[in-house]
Formats: sequence, C-alpha cells, structure tokens
Amino acid sequence: MSAPLSVFQISGRAMSAQLVRLNTVASNLANAGTVATTKEGAYRALKPVFTQVSDTPGVSTVKVDQVVQSNTEPTKRYDPNNPLADKDGNVWDAGVDGAAELVDMIETQRQYQNNVQVMQTAKTLTLDTLRLGQ
Repeated sequence: MSAPLSVFQISGRAMSAQLVRLNTVASNLANAGTVATTKEGAYRALKPVFTQVSDTPGVSTVKVDQVVQSNTEPTKRYDPNNPLADKDGNVWDAGVDGAAELVDMIETQRQYQNNVQVMQTAKTLTLDTLRLGQ
C-alpha cells in the first residue's frame, strides 16, 4: 500500500490534466482556419478524456486517459481559387467550433487557477502550523 497523497500531489495532478486540456485547446484554435482537399484530411478538434484515479481510500485524483478527435464534422465550402480545391472547386474547413474552444479555454483556466489556490492555501496552513510549534 502506498503512502497517502498530499494535497500538493492531488492539486498537481489536476493541474497537469488541465495543462493537457489547454494544449489541446491551443492546437484546436491554431488549426481552426485550416482547409484540406478531402473530408478525411481535414483537421478535427482534439479532446482529452479524463479518468478518475483512486490511489487510496477516500482520495481521488485525475489523469488524462487519452486524447481523441471530436465529433465536429469538417464542412465543405466552395472556393475554386484555393490551391487545395478539388476538381469541383470545394475545400474542407477544419472541424473546430471556435466559440466552444474559447469557452473550454476559459473553463480550463479557471480549473487550473482553482488548483493553484488550493496549493497556496495548503502552503499557508502548513506554514501557520509550523509557526505554532515555535
């Protein structure tokens, strides 16, 4: 049986998971304006899948199990002047919902900030407890 996790380890794992989430949002936003010749070749948004991890009874943390492509379909658009256009003049826009990605980015930032606050509070409490012994 492993030693119980500290509040710092629990928050650190959560922050690591949110960092993966933020990286996928950044990748999605960076590719939002890309086009492809085929539907299959078009970029599709990435989404992390989180899994609960229970190392010790009563303590639960999170980890990223995998990163998958979203269900947002690429859209066909007529653009005969685009060098990537097919013989009919169509290109496929990336399957990224920019507004949803921005909302996800804000939510990720808040979740990350919450865990930073947890760590700061735990640090303050630890230091206050050590001062009591002096």
